[in-house]
Amino acid sequence: MSDSEPRGADVIAKEQGLSRELSTRQMAMIAIGGAIGTGLFLGSSLAVRTAGPAVILSYVLGAAIALLLMSALSEMAVAHPTAGSFGVYAELYVGGWAGYAVRYTYWACQCIAIGGEATAVAIYCRWWFPQIPPWIWIIVFSLMLVTVNAVGVGNFGEFEYWFAMVKVIAILAFILFGVVVLLGFGPASSPTVMQNFAPRNFFATGASGIWMAMCFVIFSYIGTEVVAVTAGEARKPDEAIPRAMRSMVFRLIFFYIASMVVLIGVVPWTDIQPGADVTASPFVTVFRLMRIPAATHLMNFVVLTAALSSMNCDLYLATRMMFSLSRAGFAPRLFGEVNRRGVPLHALMLSTLGLVIATLTALLYPSSAYVYLFGIALFGGLFVWAMIFFTHLFFRRAWDAGGHRALPVRMPGYPYTSILGMLLVVGIIVTTWWVPGMRPTILSGLPWLALISAAYFVQHRRRAGIASHKSNEESNQQAASS
Repeated sequence: MSDSEPRGADVIAKEQGLSRELSTRQMAMIAIGGAIGTGLFLGSSLAVRTAGPAVILSYVLGAAIALLLMSALSEMAVAHPTAGSFGVYAELYVGGWAGYAVRYTYWACQCIAIGGEATAVAIYCRWWFPQIPPWIWIIVFSLMLVTVNAVGVGNFGEFEYWFAMVKVIAILAFILFGVVVLLGFGPASSPTVMQNFAPRNFFATGASGIWMAMCFVIFSYIGTEVVAVTAGEARKPDEAIPRAMRSMVFRLIFFYIASMVVLIGVVPWTDIQPGADVTASPFVTVFRLMRIPAATHLMNFVVLTAALSSMNCDLYLATRMMFSLSRAGFAPRLFGEVNRRGVPLHALMLSTLGLVIATLTALLYPSSAYVYLFGIALFGGLFVWAMIFFTHLFFRRAWDAGGHRALPVRMPGYPYTSILGMLLVVGIIVTTWWVPGMRPTILSGLPWLALISAAYFVQHRRRAGIASHKSNEESNQQAASS
């Protein structure tokens, strides 16, 4: 038996205390709720303006990367079902710095993502009530979602299940509505709009546009990794994790690609607002251009619900990651405590920091708050994805060499598929440097990595010094007693 399994058992033992109340259906819908949010409903406008109609191919490529990630993550989550998830796996199989950097980066990423979703909520509400300042909406909805997360994971799971169900039904209705229009019914089925699919117009921005749009498209898939985090509170991890991941990923691929086909088929892509001018979801724009006001209001309500669902899920993720950091000794012990409902309440309170950031950003930069937060959160999400692929290379080698039990899921094409996934994700990070408005991704991400790396080595040295001092004291006491 390898050294990794005893250490893995020890790490999982440290993270006990959370309630295992999440069912397979709740886990799958929580993951969908975490992924289908502003990345699709609002961020898709940025992707369309970058790639043109060929953004559909960008979503296909994003789906391929997400499938590779879920395959690698499924293996590790079944082997080690714990709330710290990929942060724990990085610590076990790569090293202390990796576990520290992944967990703190993901926590910060989710905090800022909460802010991004909250800012999007304000954008949607402003469409109805332009006279009300955005920060009021942020505060009202933030208080509501903090309460939901504080009442217990079972209640959170059921709340998020129905929250996510609203947008799933809405997307299916949107796709059905679009298919009817594309078959020749309705004002949008004109030859001008259908020219989007002509080869010359479809590749309007060329191959480079398809790849550069990945900086926005991949954000739509970030959030799928939530299934691995919920593994720490799943009733039957071996059965629930693979089933939840499979159903979630294939649903997302269908929703995203079908939605983009409808969007591009119904709306002239040049009518979709570019990044700095985002004031409404392109899904709302579809109904506005077709002059269906009642449906427009309904769709705005749906995208508002989607943003709140993602915001709710992000708060859950940030809370569990801070809980894991505390139990690993990387954060104050206070944040690893759970109340009688099994909720790490202090970690939850700390994780609302993203909401404060969102409020300040909305006040100081009301016209560009969403795009700014979007870029910062993107680096954290992509860094974690790259590290998941990197960790999987070490995990599979150690697991196979250690003679452990056969896992119910296996990543096909290992190690080449893990390497391919990692290179694609790193390539997207690098590409953000040349995408207008996305330089904050690297300009904020690299200093962040430098900061937490320095913090880790300072903390690691201090902990090593304390451990050495205790060891010397024990040796002196034994010598004195003998």
